[in-house]
Amino acid sequence: MKKLLLLLALAVLPAHAANLKWAAQNDILTLDPHSQNHATTNSILQHTYEGLTRYTRDYKIEPCLAVSWKQLSDTHWRFNLRKGVKFHDGSPFSADDVVFSFGRIQQKQGTMQIYVTGVKDVVKVDDTTVDFILSGPVPILLRNIVDFRIMSKAWAEKTNSQNVQDYAKKQETHASRNTNGTGPYLIKGWEPDKQIVFAAHKGWWGKLDGNVTDVVYTPIKSDATRVSALLSGDVDLVTDLPVQDVDRLRKDPKLKVLDGHEVRTIFIGMDQHSNELKYSNVKGKNPFKDVRVRKALNMAVDREAIKRVVMRGLSIPAGIMVAPGVHGHSKAIDVVMKPDPAGAKKLLAEAGYPDGFEFTLDCPNNRYVNDEKICQALVGMWAKAGLKVRLNSIPFANFIPKILNVDSSAYLLGWGVATFDALYMLQSLVRTKTTGADGNFNQGRISDPKLDNTIDAIKIATDPVARDALLREALVTTRDQHYYVPLHHQLRPWAMKRNVTTVHSADDRPQSRFATVK
Repeated sequence: MKKLLLLLALAVLPAHAANLKWAAQNDILTLDPHSQNHATTNSILQHTYEGLTRYTRDYKIEPCLAVSWKQLSDTHWRFNLRKGVKFHDGSPFSADDVVFSFGRIQQKQGTMQIYVTGVKDVVKVDDTTVDFILSGPVPILLRNIVDFRIMSKAWAEKTNSQNVQDYAKKQETHASRNTNGTGPYLIKGWEPDKQIVFAAHKGWWGKLDGNVTDVVYTPIKSDATRVSALLSGDVDLVTDLPVQDVDRLRKDPKLKVLDGHEVRTIFIGMDQHSNELKYSNVKGKNPFKDVRVRKALNMAVDREAIKRVVMRGLSIPAGIMVAPGVHGHSKAIDVVMKPDPAGAKKLLAEAGYPDGFEFTLDCPNNRYVNDEKICQALVGMWAKAGLKVRLNSIPFANFIPKILNVDSSAYLLGWGVATFDALYMLQSLVRTKTTGADGNFNQGRISDPKLDNTIDAIKIATDPVARDALLREALVTTRDQHYYVPLHHQLRPWAMKRNVTTVHSADDRPQSRFATVK
């Protein structure tokens, strides 16, 4: 019997197993699947933690830990769970784990609540059936819950990991350093800023689409070092290329470049809540509360120059806060402001700042493509409008706690839309901040009651035409009130050895189960 079980387990692995050495710019933040809504972290953790649904290669929804579902009413869904699934420690997966994970992901110290937005309760029907009770209709429920990752209740209790790690307070827990999922790969080890090692889970319920059974992910901050590692053969795949090297890599006969856009927008956020702006020479008030000041920041930015000089053509100048490929985006409203430093200076004078003012721009230096160089360019552009901006460039691991603790006057951030629907951005970045999913990354603490009502209406709108009109209204209001300074939508070519084949991911989450190394 044991021999038969071993043979069955090995049957899910490809006949010609292969290793993949993958490098990118930044490291993950944690191994806790309910702690940080961070693309690289989610990209790695999707290999080991699964949701009830998942995406196909072309971002359609398909069964994962749930094999089927039925909408019993506008506010009641029933999910039939996959039988025979085991966690990596060998314990069985059941409805208890789904109920436990729902309670855990909602804890306020995490930033993943957006993925269960609108879900009031998850109720166990029996060991292989759960009901989702909603507070109202959730038209994109099946997309949201792709990233509602299921943890083992028994393992969490055994390791004292019932609570989500408090990353903002730099807490460490067993779950932030160890994993126990149901997915295709086990994470065997994580050495921060050095490497993450994972291997195919022989007991996985599914089947790999490729032949990659062992993966080493290496974060390499230096652009030159990352490219050198690919050229020398030390790594097989690089998924965030320095824009200045893309043309050279295209011409290398040992390599190939896989082109694709990313549903991520790079933008500037501003503190619009504090009565006195931090890290500024303005005392007793906050300039960013004035729409004229926010508009001036937008007007002073030359997005085409950033595209041409900083991004070497590999960006799409942005007028709105969602990228092409996201439901709700349209060229008609993605209108980019023409750079007008003189007009920006005039607006600042009208707002009471004829000589400009000082503030600090917090900027990560190892997260987005050319992030620090973008910030440097912005400092120069804003100077032409009379603004005196100090640049604080820091590693992303230090940047995020600072932003989460609302310790910034202005900051550069990128927002990818995991659900491919604009509500995800609007609810996370624009909706007034609460203790739940609403405004969970609204670190500028924007609060617009009328816009809140529109966003809340989008959450439950079931008529597609009416919902699209609401999305447009919310995106245009966000644009015209200059609540953010959208810079560009990222393009994301990947480079790899000729013997590597994989599927480009618009959500910037490569899946090793789709990769083949010959």
